[in-house]
Amino acid sequence: MQDAIKQWVKEILGTDADFAVEYPAVLEHGDYAVNIAMVEAKKEGKNTRELAESYKEKLDANLLPDIEKIEVAGPGFINIFLKKEFFGKTVGEILEKRGEYGKNKTLNKKISYEYTNTNVLKPMHIGHLMGNVIGESLSRIAEWNGADVLRNTYQGDVGLHIAKTIWGLQQLEGIKDSGNLSADVTYVGEAYAKGAAAYEDDELAQAEIKEINKKVYDGTDTEIEKLKDWAKDVSLRHFRELYKILGTTFDDEMFESEVAEDALTIVNEYKEKGIFEESDDAIVFNGKKYDEALHTRVFVTSQGVPTYEAKDIAHALRKYKKYHFDESLIITANEQDEYFKVVLTALAHINPEIAEKTTHISHGMLKLTTGKMSSRTGNIITGEALLEQSFAGVQEKIQEEKEGLVSTDDVQNIGVAAIKYTILKQAPGRDIIFDFEKSLSFEGDSGPYLQYTAVRTKAIKEKAKTEGVSHNVERSESFGAQTIERMLHRFPEVVKRAHTELAPQAITTYLIELASAFNTFYGAEKIVDKDDVNSPYKLALTEAVGQVVRNGLYLLGIKTPEKM
Repeated sequence: MQDAIKQWVKEILGTDADFAVEYPAVLEHGDYAVNIAMVEAKKEGKNTRELAESYKEKLDANLLPDIEKIEVAGPGFINIFLKKEFFGKTVGEILEKRGEYGKNKTLNKKISYEYTNTNVLKPMHIGHLMGNVIGESLSRIAEWNGADVLRNTYQGDVGLHIAKTIWGLQQLEGIKDSGNLSADVTYVGEAYAKGAAAYEDDELAQAEIKEINKKVYDGTDTEIEKLKDWAKDVSLRHFRELYKILGTTFDDEMFESEVAEDALTIVNEYKEKGIFEESDDAIVFNGKKYDEALHTRVFVTSQGVPTYEAKDIAHALRKYKKYHFDESLIITANEQDEYFKVVLTALAHINPEIAEKTTHISHGMLKLTTGKMSSRTGNIITGEALLEQSFAGVQEKIQEEKEGLVSTDDVQNIGVAAIKYTILKQAPGRDIIFDFEKSLSFEGDSGPYLQYTAVRTKAIKEKAKTEGVSHNVERSESFGAQTIERMLHRFPEVVKRAHTELAPQAITTYLIELASAFNTFYGAEKIVDKDDVNSPYKLALTEAVGQVVRNGLYLLGIKTPEKM
């Protein structure tokens, strides 16, 4: 309809101007707003409102079949109102397409999304969890807009944190296969904590850990390799458990160790070309040579070890060689903003094509209203601890409200929804205050509220089945236009905008408004009623709302529970 309106305006007014056909911010202002008068008045030096009125006359004389009326509003917007019957068609389309409704086929691109990026042998901290939530949602939104999406996570499996854990394992019992993954994860965490504390407090231990670090890089010590490989396997199996709970499946799990050698080769090659330079026996990239706002970063240490920076360059090159992507998006915390500015500038002087296609998307920090949470690693707020506390909060709420039995999977789905919605309702760059009470609420601005709305529509459908009422998309003249009908029609455009603006919050806002409109409708109308001629259409409308909410929740990475 949006494209049809644009073409219609062009033909009737005889213009090739670049104007917008958008949804008005307020539903009462119509279904579409056209700014052609603003565009043309500026070029022709005419009064915008008067020009809009003249355009309205021409358009009124040649209305499209689905248009009810046109109004001129404000400084010269042409607001278009669609007929009630049109929205009946939309409801029918939703019930026909079901899980496909809202998909756009406009993106013919291959896009790589890199997110979560944990460090093996360390816990998934709260920042990794945020990156996972945002990255997964952006990936799903891109897929729904027609992109070929490749999900990958790039994990740190070399560096001091590895050496600290190996040292800790050596002080404890070495490899300890308990047969219980949770126990093994706890044991590896204890080893890391022991090594990290010793590195800070004991000079001899620090020297030993540095020596282990060198051996980890060269891979020559078989005993150290055995400890590393065992602990890495434990860590990765645990991460995959968490990914499953979060609803993420990566196409690729990539590791720093795989590009360390290439990183050295690349830096040395481009040092000869003047991109990198020596400084105090290290090799650095002097950012200020290229941009006064940039700083200098070390790419190879004085010990000849490639840093994160060098490995990120090699990683970008191997990703492109493997995927041949049109775009590459990397999602990390905003504390890495300055880091990525330098790395991407260096990459631009090594391979400008890949640098041009690469974008760093940063997210803010997640803070708790309750202060620091305890976890088995001390002061670190882990993503796992946040999930566990959310699950416990769901169980407590179910007991308090004396709800029926809810499966473990549904408890997890509700707990995950609370966290994901809280993260995604904010623009990706902002800090977030996480309030368990608000996030777990079954009413208002929360993920569980959206899930509850979807479950409610399913319950209404089941009730209708038992009472012998079937849905029908043919609306009667006696049934007035509903806000929810007009909102349902907007969903595909919201999905499109969410990708264009990299804004999952566009979907959260839309879903909350739709759910609120439906629940108001539910409170005012008896939906299932054999004696009501409008009941079949009300039921169709209810099913359409449930479907769109479920589709929207999917794009947020949230599952709809069977029961709430």
